[in-house]
Amino acid sequence: MESISLRSEILDTIVRKSALKQKVYDHTFAAFNELKETLLEVASEMDDALDGRLDRRVRLEYRDRGKFEAQMQIANDLLIFQMHTDVFEFAPDHPVWQTAYVQADRDNSYCGIVNIYNFLSDSFKFNRNADEGYLIGRLFINREGRYFVEGKRQTALRAASFGTAELDRNALQQIIESAFSYALDFDLLVPPYETNKRVTVDQFNTKLDNSKFVTGKRLGYDFETDDI
Repeated sequence: MESISLRSEILDTIVRKSALKQKVYDHTFAAFNELKETLLEVASEMDDALDGRLDRRVRLEYRDRGKFEAQMQIANDLLIFQMHTDVFEFAPDHPVWQTAYVQADRDNSYCGIVNIYNFLSDSFKFNRNADEGYLIGRLFINREGRYFVEGKRQTALRAASFGTAELDRNALQQIIESAFSYALDFDLLVPPYETNKRVTVDQFNTKLDNSKFVTGKRLGYDFETDDI
């Protein structure tokens, strides 16, 4: 009898959680598609505003990389917006648990994620596969389309206000422009001398293979998470 009861409980959990996570995925995927449309719109507007003011070699270009990835090149920076296909819940110490919205219904805490990464555009242009990129923002969306954002200069809606607003085009634009602003001010620093004081013969014999020489904006330095 206990076995039957447990099996019934397992089946109920599968049904409930599968339905919940599918809702989260659907809202996240819809939000990501709207984010891609907003990126394209922002890129077009910025390109028009910069017409005649830039060297032709300086690029501002949006690229759709498939269902779960979009890229925006701004001069020497490449921002990658990537939707994770899984659904997540938060660690017990995350501030989202302090919100009345999540306390009222734990199911509200399950979220999909869109990550924002900052790379050097030359890392991809020259196939420098060992170069480092940085997570500069994360957008969380739940089953009701409610959202919050973490990251560098990201103030659209913090975790403490989770549940108070649905994600819309204006919020997406603010998130995108905050990411652009941070990436452009996040300059490439000369690595500490100690980081590059030794190189191998192989690195020089294959110097045309740029991936042998690692580059990153903070290579050799700590990248502080700050408000991530």
